Amino acid sequence: MSIYDYEVKKSDGSTVSLKEYQGKVLLIVNTATGCGFTPQYEGLQKLYDKYRDQGFEILDFPCNQFANQAPGTNDEIHEFCQLKYKTSFPLFSKIDVNGANEDPLFHFLKENSKSVLGTKIKWNFTKFLVNKEGKVIERFAPVVEPEKIDDKIAALL
Repeated sequence: MSIYDYEVKKSDGSTVSLKEYQGKVLLIVNTATGCGFTPQYEGLQKLYDKYRDQGFEILDFPCNQFANQAPGTNDEIHEFCQLKYKTSFPLFSKIDVNGANEDPLFHFLKENSKSVLGTKIKWNFTKFLVNKEGKVIERFAPVVEPEKIDDKIAALL
């Protein structure tokens, strides 16, 4: 399996194949609107503005598994991100990233990346960098600010 074999749900409930992102560098992030790391949306948007015309996409997956820090509907989360952080990268439906109901995409990402946590995600704003061929290149802990990933994205583009 590759990342391009997965389908995910957009925030409006429609399904999209990740094949639509083939040939692009991706940063896939599980996010939350009420988290101490939520201000990272600003840095994510700056990266998106800087590199989107060069074949870079950020895929935002809200997750409410960590201390209920992503409350609200998909529409409410989308509105919050656009109003507060002016985000313009794709927002997908709220998902689980760990446990029995974990999203298959995040299972794949965790299985194909190295972490001291093994195959668990510790918190919101865990980031996965994927190259143009769909290979997971690196996993970044929530404490790693988006700006610190800039050089790695540039190298892959």
